[in-house]
Amino acid sequence: MYLNKAFVFGNLTRDPEVRSLPSGVQVTNFSVATNRVWKDQQGQKQESVEFHNVVVFGRQAETSAQYLKKGSSVLIEGRIQTRSWEADGQKKYRTEIVADRVQFGPRSGGATGAAPTPAKDDAKEALDTIEYPEEEINPDDIPF
Repeated sequence: MYLNKAFVFGNLTRDPEVRSLPSGVQVTNFSVATNRVWKDQQGQKQESVEFHNVVVFGRQAETSAQYLKKGSSVLIEGRIQTRSWEADGQKKYRTEIVADRVQFGPRSGGATGAAPTPAKDDAKEALDTIEYPEEEINPDDIPF
């Protein structure tokens, strides 16, 4: 069995670009940056950044172009694909993640249209209404 699966969580490096194929299907391209932080042998903090090209098709392409912008957090699930073409007599290559699923990350401060969060008193009141059983649980009664 073979597996080609990619999961990437990062931030968009540029605004999405949306186009249409001759068939009318929408295609959106954008780039996502991910970083990795570690300590080297001397204990110094090191950081590296990777940039991933992402392609989204269909309805998700329209939604991604509508709601995502440069700096937005996003989780991409898809497959890795390398395309090749010839330009000016040279062979060119581009490795991309073809997204099967795009999940938007949290929006940065004060976004409009977000559902209101309950006040702290309301949340405390909701927690106070939970009723727990009075009897003690015997661990020997648990079937596993």
